[in-house]
Amino acid sequence: QVQLVESGGGLVQPGGSLRLSCAASGFTLEYYTIGWFRQAPGKEREGVSCISSADGSTYYAESVKGRFTISRDNSKNTVYLQMNSLKPEDTAVYYCAAAGILMRPENFEDDLYNDWGQGTQVTVAS
Repeated sequence: QVQLVESGGGLVQPGGSLRLSCAASGFTLEYYTIGWFRQAPGKEREGVSCISSADGSTYYAESVKGRFTISRDNSKNTVYLQMNSLKPEDTAVYYCAAAGILMRPENFEDDLYNDWGQGTQVTVAS
């Protein structure tokens, strides 16, 4: 059974950091493109970052470039999202999702992702 489980969310002050984890079971994560998406109240879901299965290339939304880093630990079958310099506008539920090989992963086309985690809440507030 394919399963993705996110963890690491919480409440953090502006300027702080969090590391989200996306643990996979039932499949080998390194063979899939893994994306992080987020959805804030009243807003559409948006792509944040992804790591390609093809060559491990990483992609970021403009709003998080230079602040967030995606990485993958194949030995733990886990993908991480290190989030630094957090801002109140980063507040959202964060989801990880798995897709096959994508031609344009930087487009963050969420309808191409087949399996999703349950999400983890990130709140940035003082």
